[in-house]
Amino acid sequence: MAKNELLYEGKAKSIYGTENPDELVAVFRDDITAFNGEKKDCFSGKGILNVGVSAFFFSMLEENGIKTHFIRMGDERSMVVSKLEMIPLEFVGRNRAAGSLVKKFPFEEGQVLDPPLIITDYKNDERGDPPICDDIIYALGILTPEELGQVREMTLKINEILFEFFDKLGLLLVDFKIEFGRLDGEIVLGDEISMDSMRLWDKETGESFDKDVYRFGKGDVMSAYGRVVEKIEEWKRQNVR
Repeated sequence: MAKNELLYEGKAKSIYGTENPDELVAVFRDDITAFNGEKKDCFSGKGILNVGVSAFFFSMLEENGIKTHFIRMGDERSMVVSKLEMIPLEFVGRNRAAGSLVKKFPFEEGQVLDPPLIITDYKNDERGDPPICDDIIYALGILTPEELGQVREMTLKINEILFEFFDKLGLLLVDFKIEFGRLDGEIVLGDEISMDSMRLWDKETGESFDKDVYRFGKGDVMSAYGRVVEKIEEWKRQNVR
């Protein structure tokens, strides 16, 4: 699908309009950032890995009753998606304590969170994506109590699906970040699901296979991302007929 004007450019994706006013093209760039953009780099092929993984998980979630904005792949680094009215919130599902949760609260690194936590942040780079409580969400008119309950229920279901899948790959889904938007009045999953937006640890060794490899200089981030893709492809060869 031909891209028209650039509508939005995030830290690692560019969103373009198309000849169809209801569809957009999301281009996954090779940029990588950490610490709210303070650390930046570019790794050739990263966008290709992330778009492929995102398309795979969107399709999997659709098969399991989660509606998403994904329509189809474009080229090797882009996908065609439905145009959403994005909700300015980030929902972080956490199965183990890590990252900012350990930094801000008295949790131990790797502590099991049972039941899983859902933490909501206000999506605004200028304000540093601050945590937001339910009352502020209602006061700003972002979501109604019923809608917030719906989104949290969807987040828990997404967590269950992803956690069980990664467990089969020998990986632990530590946490993940997702975003939602409105499509014809219905709330659906948007943005992406990739190694950029979740923490994955090897179940046996605890080795990271996510952006923490880049964030904290743990090794070659492209090798880590590539290993996740290899595990997914191996699963597909064994299970998809």
